[in-house]
Amino acid sequence: MSAIGAVIGLIVAIVLIIRKFSPVYSLLLGAILGGLIGGMGLSGTVANMISGVKDITPAIVRIIAAGVLSGVLIKTGAAASISHTIVNRLGSRHIFLALALSTMLLTAVGVFIDVAVITVAPIAIIIAERMGVSKFPMLLAMIGGGKCGNIISPNPNTIIAAENFDAPLSSVMAANIIPAVVGLIVTVYLIIPLMSKRYNGTAANFSQLDTAESSLPSFWASIAGPLVVIALLALRPLVGVAVDPLIALPVGGVVGICATGQWSRATQSISYGLEKMSVVAVLLVSTGAIAGIIKASTLTDVLISALGHGEFAQLLLAPLSGVIMSAATASTTAGATIASASFAPTILASGVSAVWGAALVNVGATVLDHLPHGSFFHATGGAVEMNIKERLSLIPYESAVGLLLTACSVVTYFILS
Repeated sequence: MSAIGAVIGLIVAIVLIIRKFSPVYSLLLGAILGGLIGGMGLSGTVANMISGVKDITPAIVRIIAAGVLSGVLIKTGAAASISHTIVNRLGSRHIFLALALSTMLLTAVGVFIDVAVITVAPIAIIIAERMGVSKFPMLLAMIGGGKCGNIISPNPNTIIAAENFDAPLSSVMAANIIPAVVGLIVTVYLIIPLMSKRYNGTAANFSQLDTAESSLPSFWASIAGPLVVIALLALRPLVGVAVDPLIALPVGGVVGICATGQWSRATQSISYGLEKMSVVAVLLVSTGAIAGIIKASTLTDVLISALGHGEFAQLLLAPLSGVIMSAATASTTAGATIASASFAPTILASGVSAVWGAALVNVGATVLDHLPHGSFFHATGGAVEMNIKERLSLIPYESAVGLLLTACSVVTYFILS
């Protein structure tokens, strides 16, 4: 199949998503058109779409299981407790670090990045009103911290990348720890100060401010579930005992329920987590379908030819594929899915290990996942009452954070490999 078919299919999907058509059906239609235009024929197109979906089915099952932990963290108040504790301990003097660290930690332990931002946003709103600080650096701190946490998390994007490269999830999470820490520091102490000069004196103005806080569980009770998950996943690299995320993530959720004593919210938590993950699972079916078309096309050969055949050029294929696909879908999860499913064989053949291939694709998917045709753009802007024009002004700074993380990951790969 020619590369032009896959490219046209992607373009059609992007245009439909921008026009507010369902992302799921946009990607499916793009896959069908891509296969037909590329010369696969109707039966070949359907066969490759189904093959692409089959390839990511194991990851979809693990992602649904991850909903238990995510739902427990949100519905028991554990996520809010974690963010409140960090902000209170660091204080107003280090408010940007506190907000970034809060969203980083929440995302790192398995909360969706947009949900993490929405969870921390009420605290940011209160502080912005109290201190007369602009909401622009406040939101950038939360988004930047979320991106740092997302590349070391058991979230769908990391799970799917690890699955498609057949790499241990814990190792893929650990590979980007250094870039995540560096990214957090540079975001807080360099990118945000540069941005703040632009909005100096632009105090936040919110129409409604609800400062009421419900009774929250303790910090240690809140963090108990995620700690158990990390411990279980770490058994494989530490002692050679493999505990699949399909088991570790729900166990962490159960521990979280026990530690917080929120038994009455167990059903509500599981239902909420399943609802969130079901949306992702359905989206992954369509991304798997278009990934099957891309994988069967010559698009990978075209990208390799464009990059060249040197060692560094071949290495760039991993993060670059994540960047391109996240831009196409405006989603970290969908971008990491299509990139890893389509380019994993080529990346592995170039000599990059499975762990680093998955880690580099995953970090690349954070560079342009915030474009306006995705839900993250609108959810995060709405969390701090930004209009479209205001939200658009953050895109260059968000992209800078993603590029920083990607560059740090590539450098870390060269140092450690």
